[in-house]
Amino acid sequence: MVDTHQTFVIVGGGLAGAKAAETLRAEGFTGRVILICDERDHPYERPPLSKGYLLGKEERDSVFVHEPAFYAQARIELHLGQPAVHLDPAARTVRLGDGTLIAYDKLLLATGAEPRRLDVPGTGLAGVHHLRRLAHAERLRGVLASLGRENGHLVIAGAGWIGLEVAAAARSYGAEVTIIEPEPTPLHGILGPELGALFTDLHAEHGVRFHFGARLTEIVGQDGMVVSVRTDDGEEHPAHDVLAAIGAAPRTALAEQAGLDVVDRADGGGIAVDAALRTSDPFIHAAGDVAAADHPLLDTRLRVEHWANALNGGPAAARAMLGQDISYDRVPYFFSDQYDLGMEYSGYAPPGSYDQVVCRGDVGKREFIAFWLHEGRVLAGMNVNVWDVAGDVQQLIRSGTPLDPEKLADPTVPLTSLLP
Repeated sequence: MVDTHQTFVIVGGGLAGAKAAETLRAEGFTGRVILICDERDHPYERPPLSKGYLLGKEERDSVFVHEPAFYAQARIELHLGQPAVHLDPAARTVRLGDGTLIAYDKLLLATGAEPRRLDVPGTGLAGVHHLRRLAHAERLRGVLASLGRENGHLVIAGAGWIGLEVAAAARSYGAEVTIIEPEPTPLHGILGPELGALFTDLHAEHGVRFHFGARLTEIVGQDGMVVSVRTDDGEEHPAHDVLAAIGAAPRTALAEQAGLDVVDRADGGGIAVDAALRTSDPFIHAAGDVAAADHPLLDTRLRVEHWANALNGGPAAARAMLGQDISYDRVPYFFSDQYDLGMEYSGYAPPGSYDQVVCRGDVGKREFIAFWLHEGRVLAGMNVNVWDVAGDVQQLIRSGTPLDPEKLADPTVPLTSLLP
């Protein structure tokens, strides 16, 4: 039994941290639970920031993980607007920005990630944006509405999920959009050339202009405002605002300062944890975007930045902190909504890991399921405007059973019949 007088501290006020705190109480932990948040807002979910909230379809209050009253009712002590600035594993203490020193018996690092910055001239201009926090989304929502009213131009650096979702939101407001991407298709490293072109066509049909094979090298300003951007192939594009959507970097500074094992940035970065989400210090766990975990199912070290990993990883880490036998082996999962296209992606199929892509359904109508295979085994699957199949896709991935590609591609063959 966990001692009533113990103190469990969670550093990070995102979805992973909030769900971990909730789980500690749900599992019967009666000691102190302290949740340290460097933002002044209560813990919130990030998908609405580039989806419903940015589109103006959801209200601000809808993004929060819990009602504010939940934390007091659950006896979770919140430190809002206070970053953790120093971690001492030997003394088991965390120091906050205001000098407060908090002792812990167990600690969870759920510090998340931060947007990567453009390293080009002009990033200090007023119209340069990132999208990671609620404050970013609030500002960007107003910018997109203004661009739509004034027929303004938004240039997006990066054709990943955030870049594409913001592009869709910007077009819904009526803004002109240009996306600059060094790869030949959107989402090239995730979907490969086979499916990346699908998103080129989707956005082009809605008026988005792409500039592939180029990198943004300068943001040009006048009187402190953005007027255009330049790329490394000599092109210049008009712009009133610029969004840097070139990925996110795990926030590992606290872990590094404390001497915890971290993964090299070239390998994706993150705090190294085992299958129980335990760091190199037995009293410290990590979860969410910042955790690079040994994945029992995929037999690799993997850092996942998506919503489902925070939703499930935070509770898994909390149970591990309580001494439960945890092996976190969730199939990676994420979703996206762009215009009239909705999709879910399950699994892990980095470039070079698969030898075949099989589709069932109508790719032309954007109603299909794509499977990435290696020697007949399903590594990943993406269902596009086809619903209630993600669970079956994940079961196929878990089974590791070689399948007949023809049966996999045949919509008349139920996916469940292919399961062992």
